[in-house]
Amino acid sequence: MSVSAAQPPGPLQTPTVRGRPCAIAAALEIVGDRWSLLIIREVHLGHHRFGEIARNTGAPRDRLTARLKELVAAGVLERATYQEAPPRWGYYLSEAGRGLIPVLQVLRQWGNRWAVEQPPISMRHRDHELSVGHTCDACGEPVDYAEVNRVRVTDEC
Repeated sequence: MSVSAAQPPGPLQTPTVRGRPCAIAAALEIVGDRWSLLIIREVHLGHHRFGEIARNTGAPRDRLTARLKELVAAGVLERATYQEAPPRWGYYLSEAGRGLIPVLQVLRQWGNRWAVEQPPISMRHRDHELSVGHTCDACGEPVDYAEVNRVRVTDEC
């Protein structure tokens, strides 16, 4: 299996909001349309072939082709051959793509609560519902967002 992937883009032209660098805007430049996150969901669920991704997302084939190329170029997906003759390619999450799995889980959790009448799936860990949240790196306690402070990390903000 041969793999091809572009290097993830560096913060060369970080999008700004009101003149300040914004990581959320930068991330949305890469994965901010409907099809990108659905593609990432499908690849994460083990659907690596174009036809599987097309069927499960409902994306128009031309749009899917364009988004797959963009996600590979952005370093979110890697492309690997699974058949030599004729050449057939599969898509796999890169390290950056795997970093988006918690984002998908948070969106699923939000959608289950606010966007659908009955959740279509339940994510389970050891027979218990999986809930996504944040814990403090230092103490391991669950985060109460009322106790969170924003801290400027660069002089550019």
